[in-house]
Order: sequence, then C-alpha cells, then structure tokens
Amino acid sequence: MTPTLVVVALVVVGFIFFANVWTDVLWYRQLGYFEVFVTENLARIGIFLAGFAVMFLAVFFAIRVAYHARPVYAPDSEIRDNLNRYQAQLEPVRRVVMVGLPILFGLFAGSAAASQWQKVLLFFNQEPFGQKDPEFDLDISFYLMSLPFFGFVTGFLISVVVIAGIAGILTHYLYGSIRLMERGVFTSRAAQIHLAVTGAAFLILLGINFWLDRYAALQNNGGRWAGALYTDINAVIPTKSILAVAAGLVAILFIVAAIIGRWRLPVIGTAMLVITSILAGGVYPWVIQQFQVRPSEQTLEKDYIERNINNTRAAYGLDKIQVDRYDATNTATTGALAPDAQTTANIRLLDPNLISDAFSQLEQYRPYYQFPEALNVDRYEVDGKIQDTVIAVRELNPINVASNQQGWLNQHVVYTHGYGVVAAKGNKFTVDGKPEFLQSGIPSTGVLGDDSTYQPRIYFGENSPEYSIVGAPDGAAPREQDRPSGEGETQYTFDGNGGPNVGSFFNKVLYSIKFQSSDLLLSDGVNEESQILYDRNPRDRVEKVAPYLTVDGNAYPAVVDGRVKWIVDGYTTSQYYPYSQQEQLSAATTDSQTTSGRTVALPNSSVNYIRNSVKATVDAYDGSVTLYAWDDQDPVLKAWQKVFPTSLKPYSEMSGDVMSHVRYPEDLFKVQRELLGRYHVTEPGSFYQAKDVWSVPNDPTVDTEVKQPPFYMSLQMPDQEQPAFQLTSSFIPQIVNGTARNVLYGFLAADSDAGNEKGVKAESYGQLRLLQIPPEIQVPGPGQAQNKFNSDPTVSQALNLLRQGASEVLNGNLLTLPVGGGILYVQPVYLKSTGETSYPTLQRVLVAFGDKVGFAPTLDGALKQLFGGDSGAQAGDSDNTGQTPPAPGAPPAVSAGAQADLKAA
Repeated sequence: MTPTLVVVALVVVGFIFFANVWTDVLWYRQLGYFEVFVTENLARIGIFLAGFAVMFLAVFFAIRVAYHARPVYAPDSEIRDNLNRYQAQLEPVRRVVMVGLPILFGLFAGSAAASQWQKVLLFFNQEPFGQKDPEFDLDISFYLMSLPFFGFVTGFLISVVVIAGIAGILTHYLYGSIRLMERGVFTSRAAQIHLAVTGAAFLILLGINFWLDRYAALQNNGGRWAGALYTDINAVIPTKSILAVAAGLVAILFIVAAIIGRWRLPVIGTAMLVITSILAGGVYPWVIQQFQVRPSEQTLEKDYIERNINNTRAAYGLDKIQVDRYDATNTATTGALAPDAQTTANIRLLDPNLISDAFSQLEQYRPYYQFPEALNVDRYEVDGKIQDTVIAVRELNPINVASNQQGWLNQHVVYTHGYGVVAAKGNKFTVDGKPEFLQSGIPSTGVLGDDSTYQPRIYFGENSPEYSIVGAPDGAAPREQDRPSGEGETQYTFDGNGGPNVGSFFNKVLYSIKFQSSDLLLSDGVNEESQILYDRNPRDRVEKVAPYLTVDGNAYPAVVDGRVKWIVDGYTTSQYYPYSQQEQLSAATTDSQTTSGRTVALPNSSVNYIRNSVKATVDAYDGSVTLYAWDDQDPVLKAWQKVFPTSLKPYSEMSGDVMSHVRYPEDLFKVQRELLGRYHVTEPGSFYQAKDVWSVPNDPTVDTEVKQPPFYMSLQMPDQEQPAFQLTSSFIPQIVNGTARNVLYGFLAADSDAGNEKGVKAESYGQLRLLQIPPEIQVPGPGQAQNKFNSDPTVSQALNLLRQGASEVLNGNLLTLPVGGGILYVQPVYLKSTGETSYPTLQRVLVAFGDKVGFAPTLDGALKQLFGGDSGAQAGDSDNTGQTPPAPGAPPAVSAGAQADLKAA
C-alpha cells in the first residue's frame, strides 16, 4: 500500500507542477512573449544541469575513489571495531548512499547555480561601454558583465571542491584509509594522493579568487567612499597579487607531495600562506591606513575621491546635469510674476493624494467601482493648450458587490471589468470646491473622447480581480456586467485577445488546479470561446515579460491611440559599477506617499548603476504589453536585447500619442535626488569635508518625519523659453538626528516632456536642471513655509472658522516654484465634513514668498494679496468668481459649499 501511495503522491505533485508550467506556457504564448519564457527557462535548466553535473560528479568520484582506495586489512582496535559496525550497518544501502548523496548535493548546487542565470546570459552577450576604469584600464563592461560571472563560477567551484573533499575525507576515515593513532594520523598512500589533488584544486581556485579580488576592490562600498582607495591601491591589491601567486605555488607543492609522498613542503607552504594572508592581507593594510593614510587622509585620498565622484555621477546619470546659480529674492514686488505668467496659469491646485474621495463620491456611480487612493498627474491638450490633469481609471472592486451576489459566477464571470477614465483640470475647481472635470460620466464623455472614440473598459488595472472568465460564441447572450444606464445595467461580451483560451476540458483542468477552483471546471459560465484573464496588474505583466528589469512603483494610465494604456517605466540596474556609490532602492524611494500605502517603493536591494532603459505600455482592455527600448545606448539593455532579440521595439515605433504622455520616472528621480544631496559637490576637497551636504526635506503636511515626494507640474525654469512638464524636488541642509536648518539650498527639475512626434524624442527630455541658492541668501524651505502658514493669525482664524461643526481641514501638497525671481510656495487647503459620504472640497489657497503669506479662496486672489494687489499674471482659477477674495489681513469668508458642509456636519 505504501509504494502505491508514494506513486500516487508523486503523480499528483507532478501534475500540479505540470499544470503551473503549462499555464505559464499558454500565458506567454498568448501575450506574444514565448521567447522570453523559453530563453529564461532553457538558461535555468541548462545552468541547473551543469551545476548538478559538476557537483554530482565531484562528490560521486570523491566517494568512489575513497571507497576503492580502502585497505583490504586494517589493524584491529576499538576505533576500528566501531567503524566495522558502521560499515556493516551501511553496507545494505551503500550503493544507494554513494549515488543518493551526490544527487542530493547536486540538486542543491544546481538550484543555486540556476538562480544566477542572469549573470551567465549577460556574460555571454555582453556589450562594451566604451568607457574604462581609472585603475586597470578595463572596459566598464568587464565589471558589470564579466567579473560577476567569474566570481560566481569561482565561488561555485570552491564550494564543489570543499564538499567533495569533505565527502572524500569521511569516506577514507570510514573505510580505514585515514586513522587516528596514538602517534598521530595515519593516511594511506591512496588517501594522500586523493587529498593532495583536492588540496591543489582548492588552492588553484583560491588563487584565482585572490586575483579576481584585485578587480573587485574597485567595487568596494564598505568605506566612506566607494571604490579602491589609497590603502586598497597601495596595499590590498598588491597583496592580493602576491597571495594569488603564493596559492598557485603551494598548489604545485601539493602535486609534488602526491608524487614523492613527502608532505613537509606543502604543510610549510600552507602555513606560510595562512600567515601571509593574515599579515599581508590584514595587518599590513591596517598599518598603512592607520599610520600613513589617517594623518594625511584628505591629501592621499584626493585622487580616489575624485574617481568616486566622477563614476557615481556617470553611473546615476548625473554627469550631464545643468547647474545654475539662483540668487533668489525674498521680496514680493508688484508685478513680479509677469515673466512667469504661463507657469502661474497652470499651477496645480488639485492634490492627487487627497482628491480620490471626491472622485469616488462624484464619479463612482456603483459600489463595485473604485478609484485608487492616489491619483496620477499627466497633461493633455485642451483648446490648443497643454493642461496639467489629475487622472484616474474607474476600476472594478467586486468585493463591494452585494453580499447576496458574492458567488463564484458573479465574482469571476459577471463582474469582470471597470469602466472609463475620469480626469480633472489640475489648476481649476468649481465655485464650491469640486474638481472641474475634463472627462467624466458613464458613458464616458469629455475632451479625451467618448465611448465611440476610445475603448473605456478596464480589464487590466492595478486593482483588478485575480482572474476573470470572458468571451462567448457569436450570438450568445452577453453575461458581463458592463455599465449602469438609464434602463438599469447593460451587459457586454469581451471581444479582444486578452488571455489564454480555457474552453477545452484539458485547459479547464489545468486552470482549476492553478487557481484551486472546481467551479472553473464545472460552471456553465465557461464555454468553448472563453478566455481567462490573470496577472492583470500592469507592473506584474511587465515584470514577467522583462524579468531583467526593475519596474517603477507607479504605473499611470493615459488615453492614447483610442485606448486606455498604462505606461510603465523599467530600469536596468547593476551593483557592480566600479567606483560608484551604492544606493539602497527601498530607502531612496520611500517618502510620505509610500509610507501611507498610496504608492509602492522599489524593492529592498542595492544598486550603483541605473538607467530608465525601457518604457512599456499595457493595454487596459486586452492586456497586451509593448516594450520600447527607450535608452537604446545603454550597454546593459543592448546585452539583454541580444538575449531576447524580439521582445523590445525601438522607440522610433512609439506613436506620437504615447510619446506625448511619457514622463520622467519618479523612482529614478528619487534615487538621483538622494545621490545629488552629496554629489552636487564635484571638488574632492570639499566633498571630503562634507560641509555642503543636502537632504530632501521632510513632508511638512504629514505628522511623521518622512521625505517629501517629488511633484509633477508644468514649469518654466529660468533658462527655458516656455513651460515644460517637469518633475521637481527641493533640497535643504543635511538633516542630522532629525533636525536641520529648513532653508532652501537647491531646486531640482527633470524635463518630462518627450514631445508628441512619432518615434522622435525631444532633445530636452530628461535634462536635469539644478538651481543652487547661495547659502548667504536665506530662502525659507518647505518646513518654514508650512510653519508660516500655521502660525499666521489671519490664516489660523480662517481655518478655525472652517473647522466649525467637526469638519476637518486638510493641507494639500506644498508646491515649490522658482518664479518671480525667488521661491513661491503654493498649498491648497481642503475642507472635509464628517460622514461616510463626505469628500474634500478645495476652499482656500495658501501662498508664500519670502516672509510674506497670502491666503484667499482662489490662487489668483492669494497671489494678488502676496504681490501688493497685482502679481503681474493670472492664475488658472482667475475666473472662479463665486467668492470675493478678502483684503490682506481680513478674515476670509466661507464659501457656500463650505457652509453647506458645515450645516450637514
């Protein structure tokens, strides 16, 4: 009975494994990326087999050689008697153990080796960087694509030799070739030869490892600065060379000992190697560091710090940053904003992180729809002008379907998709504080199109259900819940190619196993034309078809080419760039939005090279994924293009519509700004002294000490002739122990406007511009600006009035803008009453310039206050005439909308 159960269990496990593999095959085939699946898995299998074979053969022959070298007769002793008992007990299963143990080690070794498939493929498909390291004059590709492979192979082989050596020693001991005696250890001639060969192999590999360590020294990140410093160059690297040669010489002594049978020289050689490793590898570098480097560290490390600065800036794309001095004024003079009229007209007032509830209450329509907690900022052309826009898709949320309709059929066959895009002007709002929508309603209508000009159905989104069954034969009655209408609810049948066919009995069985659902096999909701949609999150889909990419934490929707498409940024990264400082991705990309759960931080891994090499689109209707080689000069991406030659398209094939919605990616920008806090300094002496280190300011609108997120906005930088869509952040002096002088030292903007011409990337796209404010000019930072808002008597009085009736006042995002010759801060203020159906309405706008504060129902009114009655430019909400701005210093009136909210409360 037991063997039968074992066989049945193996068959069941095997079929489950097959079901998961074959459903992956179907998924990749349907999506058109079967090449990726085949290439990755063939690489994994090939490397697994190679690793398995090497470990299996090494351990097997180590045991076999030791067994066959056993002495025929051995002197009797108590120890020998014990070993004889062990041999007798082992003998019935000896053959099984001699094969099974190598197989077990081989499986572990093969699995470990297979996980390194990316290093292997990069090595065999590497592309030159055309840049060389400053020490060995080797192409950078050696460090990113060759050295990791050599290190992996060497480390793997050392593990093989050590495990095989231990297996051989234990076998020799068990069968008497090695014996513990009163006068020492007896070793048979055969065991001596076996151990000598093993020792020589180990020492040869150790010597290779020492030699590789010379190059790896340029990748050090353990000290204050990355790369090989003075002690490494003058002590560690020469020592590694000596040790590599010494290891090779001792390996020769072991071979000689195996031939002549004398062990004195290899034992002495091994002892000398150990002593040399300790003295030359540890003590000597310590002496050099303590007594030569430390007294003159700045002078001796100068050249190596310069290498670190140059290579770090190159590895993170900071070497082409444009830096300008900005002599900001703190005086708000009349008409000062006239040169920045186009910027002020488009200042964004809707906070995408607060306005979600308003979208939900005004545009959700049914409980089974939902909007994300954080909306996205994009731009669209409206009436011939570029308009900053807050946008979201109306996704499906089947959890909120009525409890009496929560069956499998409704969850997976009836409620399958969301519906439509909702977008609002970023710079305007209605007189009662609601978003002014550009696109809204069901059916979807607005400037972005309607149901006849774009496909509004959202089958693939960030919150889509785990899986849905869609599709039906021609003429069959629709079963999918589509959208509300005047007559009730309409039904729909998916007519795209969005997932593998699940109509056959065989595929039903496979997917029933995959999703552990018998309903999928038995329900009449599955027909011969049914497709199964799964892995529906846009980020997940890109990660599966491009496993070599690190995917940005924020995918955003855009209405392009008559479809809703998610745009996803992908990064090629490495942690092996010589002399480049490593940055922990999770820490660098964490801010007030990721800690609140509104967006996703990057994984907890370290890199010292990053490029936004790929832009991907995911169709929200059929889930199709298109990968564009955005940075086609990136050598790492070029290598992966050789591995997966058909998976990426050149960006010359990107439509003008998609091009117009490409943005500079947030997570790359966060990593760059983190590095720029130190690496804006390019002179080694100043860098060493670390007197001009910057920090990203904490977000003053939240209670916890977390970094302020970057903000997208249309902005005209001082050197630009017209506004461009930008991603921005600011800098203050270094935060130490949670405190810092909150004055502004720098303002960073990344040009996010790629143009709107098919296949042509705007030359200015991606240009980083840094405005440096001289430290003698004390410009308030974001924290000081928020403090001024909170402590101003007029503002406090007005906010207290708004809080009447238990209403909550919410501070929106605090935007920083270099306009009017200085720094302008703009913050929308929202009011939210109590109650489940309440939502925030924009009631006031706070502005600050220098030490002066403005506060009014509209941005236009607040700017007039701030700049003596005439700012010189009109804001985007200048035609919001529902309220009259109060005079500076007078208590502001509460809007009709706010009064209604207060009464309701």
